[in-house]
Amino acid sequence: MHTVLKGRAATFLLCSVTFLLTVGVLATVWLTDSPTALKQHITLQLQIPLIITAILVGSVLAVSGATLQIVLRNPLADPGIIGITSGASLVAASLLLLTPLWAQPYLHYILPLGCFIGALITTFVIYRLARKLLGSAVAVILSGIAISTLSGAVIAWLYMFSDAQSLRNLTFWLMGSVYQTTWPILWLSGPLIVGSLWYQIRQSAKFNRLYAGDLAALSSGVNVQRLTERSLIATAVGVGAAVSIAGAIAFVGLLVPHILRLILGHDNRILLPASALCGASLLLVVVLMSELTRAITLPVSMITATLGGPLLIWALLKGQLR
Repeated sequence: MHTVLKGRAATFLLCSVTFLLTVGVLATVWLTDSPTALKQHITLQLQIPLIITAILVGSVLAVSGATLQIVLRNPLADPGIIGITSGASLVAASLLLLTPLWAQPYLHYILPLGCFIGALITTFVIYRLARKLLGSAVAVILSGIAISTLSGAVIAWLYMFSDAQSLRNLTFWLMGSVYQTTWPILWLSGPLIVGSLWYQIRQSAKFNRLYAGDLAALSSGVNVQRLTERSLIATAVGVGAAVSIAGAIAFVGLLVPHILRLILGHDNRILLPASALCGASLLLVVVLMSELTRAITLPVSMITATLGGPLLIWALLKGQLR
């Protein structure tokens, strides 16, 4: 119990420090000799949307990863690994490359809806395939790999029929970026992400009952099938909205819940809110690193994979040693 309390305090402190550091680095624009109007524009139109995007996207990816690992009974479940992200990415790539010129001004309205639909369809297909194969953990992973492979093949074909500038934009977008967000996009996608987070965190007590098995959960009053279906829909909504504003970001949903379970335990009433905080902090670290290397804008997935790979290996070794 003492270790868990120390873990909570350390988690909260780390997240607070990360947020303050990011805000502090971004606020250095006010120390320059630029006109006040320009500083205000940078802060209101660029920096605040950037921070909100990092917080929303990091939170929903981490919480969705934790939710999927619980409801699918699979420690490898993650929006990227099981194919939800690839479905949203396929729709987004199609819209980015195939939208006619006359519809380009409306793309920021169409993109969130398209990503949501893509993630929802992918989730439905994965769930139906897994149920048809008796819901085994292997079935979920294989279904996700199949869908990710198919989506990647379609995107590759789209590459062949696109111009150089479109290819460059799509490549960078598929690697993730929190720098493309504007207020109109946030007004559309933000409520979807917040709603997804609210539903998942609200079900944390019911998620705890799933640890004892379906029969025990049913006897305690939990409708397991309905909880699973609604949780999958909630993750699809949140991940689809996240992909629409930040592209495909790897590793967050897999890494954060695993490490937090080692530190805080398996109580989802603590784990899910902590995942939201740490997922947001992880993307704020990405923002911080990009701001400190102003010469280039670093793709988010490159940083999350670089940071996440060694941390996940550490988490696996730590789990084996206990």
